[in-house]
Amino acid sequence: MNLISEEDRQAETNRFFQKVFVWMSFALFISGLTAFGTALTPPIYELIFSNQIFFYGLLLIELALVFGLAFFIKSLSATMAKLMFVVYSFFTGLTLSVIFLIYTIESIGMVFFITAGMFGSMAAYGFFTKRDLTGIGQILIMGLIGLILASIVNIFLQNSAFDLILSVIGVIIFTGLTAYDVQKIKKKNIIGNEGTDEDSKEAIMGALHLYLDFVNLFLNLLRLFGRRR
Repeated sequence: MNLISEEDRQAETNRFFQKVFVWMSFALFISGLTAFGTALTPPIYELIFSNQIFFYGLLLIELALVFGLAFFIKSLSATMAKLMFVVYSFFTGLTLSVIFLIYTIESIGMVFFITAGMFGSMAAYGFFTKRDLTGIGQILIMGLIGLILASIVNIFLQNSAFDLILSVIGVIIFTGLTAYDVQKIKKKNIIGNEGTDEDSKEAIMGALHLYLDFVNLFLNLLRLFGRRR
């Protein structure tokens, strides 16, 4: 029976997280490049934001890709999972292009670096802490559900003060979820399957969770600190 030493276990975990963060960063790069390119191309962004059917169609595709990865990851090949993640980040970039039309590029850059600092700090905390974050994570997930429902209500209310409150709550929730998700990914990582399709799919799912945490943290911070055109 081959026993894996603690040093080898930690080394494999570190390599696994390198893959997770490389994929997350790659997805963020694709989304950012797509969003910026779309904002510079009037025919494309006019098609997206002047046609509600087209816009909501893009959102439905994004949801389908996320739920497809979440629920069918075990039956997918590693190549298909990677492709779906890349396609998802591209479609997200299309819908995120609106931020370049609303906010100045300087404030977008400033908020991006603030987000990166907060995300990195909480990711490090989630990775190194010995404290079990499961209980906190469950509370944050319930808070996220409440935030989504309240945001839907505010679509009809159009209350700017309420929107500000929701953004503050969103920052708190996604800051905490970053640490929780990193710890959860670390716990779920199967040691000994490095280099397999299963390992690649684990990395993709981890990257997807952290990508969603980063993007949502960024958007909530942008609503709070972004300078409008």
